[in-house]
Amino acid sequence: MLLKLTTSLNFSFIGNSLRPLSYLSPRRPILCRTTNLSSSVFMAATASKPSDSPCTLVLCGKSAAENEIAKSLRDNAALKLAENDGVSVLLQSELDKPVEEGSFRVDSFVKSLSTNRFGRFLLWSPLLPSTHDVVSLNFGQLPVGSVCVADIQYKGRGRSKNLWESPKGSLLFSFTLQMEDGNVVPLVQYVVSLAVSEAIKEICDKNGLPFVDVRIKWPNDLYLNNLKVGGVLCTSTYRSKKFDVSVGIGLNVDNEKPTTCLNAFLKELSDVDYKFAREDILAIFFSKFEKFFDIFIDQGFQALEELYYKTWLHSGQRVIVQENNEDKVVENVVTIQGLTSSGYLLAVGDDCRMCELHPDGNR
Repeated sequence: MLLKLTTSLNFSFIGNSLRPLSYLSPRRPILCRTTNLSSSVFMAATASKPSDSPCTLVLCGKSAAENEIAKSLRDNAALKLAENDGVSVLLQSELDKPVEEGSFRVDSFVKSLSTNRFGRFLLWSPLLPSTHDVVSLNFGQLPVGSVCVADIQYKGRGRSKNLWESPKGSLLFSFTLQMEDGNVVPLVQYVVSLAVSEAIKEICDKNGLPFVDVRIKWPNDLYLNNLKVGGVLCTSTYRSKKFDVSVGIGLNVDNEKPTTCLNAFLKELSDVDYKFAREDILAIFFSKFEKFFDIFIDQGFQALEELYYKTWLHSGQRVIVQENNEDKVVENVVTIQGLTSSGYLLAVGDDCRMCELHPDGNR
């Protein structure tokens, strides 16, 4: 029997540094702040554009056909932007000066990319309000699989309409995909998280690096050494019998403060003269994601579950569930077993009852 908890509840992990967490069914949300989820990937947003900082959006493609699309979009002023004032849309060939040091290297990414669909059409900017807004507002104009990358965001999108400010040194990008089965759309964030983790592993293997163990904290966070190092946001709209899905990802590559980042952790493991590059991570991520997404669509998430469970943090975790029932608080201990078919946490109590645990929409 599967017990679906429908009253508001809190639960916290036993013997785990990732505490406290809050989950509940969607009917009665509770707001509870988590104390140790801060990361230099996502800083509290000022939600305002830095003064005297013009926005430039650069378009390019992997192939000649995609570069023609870029030219058409530029010539016809077809792109919708959340903040139009002062935004210049250019082709990569029209850049009249080298990009600043530390900016995303478009040429390096395009050269490294080896996909058939994802990442082949690129929009890049040194400064944007939100990459997620760019791809969402222009879903019908852009080829499916297009990616928008920014060096800095000042209105990055988060869950529950949170806004985030993200400094230089993070890999910040959003891309598009389409799906037909609405029942599995919520599971795509797990495929994305898995592809990020596996991309980091592949880079380590290829370069003879120590293992940088990026793990998944359900439902959509990425952790390194028990600290948040990234996150995933998926949004969707239904149109013409298909779901248009916008996927946003932030991954802390170079910002050592206030918590940790990939390169700081690598430096602690070894004195090897190597640093993770955002362009390499993004190119290999799309290779992994394209492979995993095809498996996911053809065979279902079950075909990826074994690898996902090896990567996430929760197998066998003991959880205290506090359920508010009128004026009584009932506590039970349950053990996380995996995911339900709908993508929520599957847990079993000491009384052998199965239950499905839902996030509260924010943590």
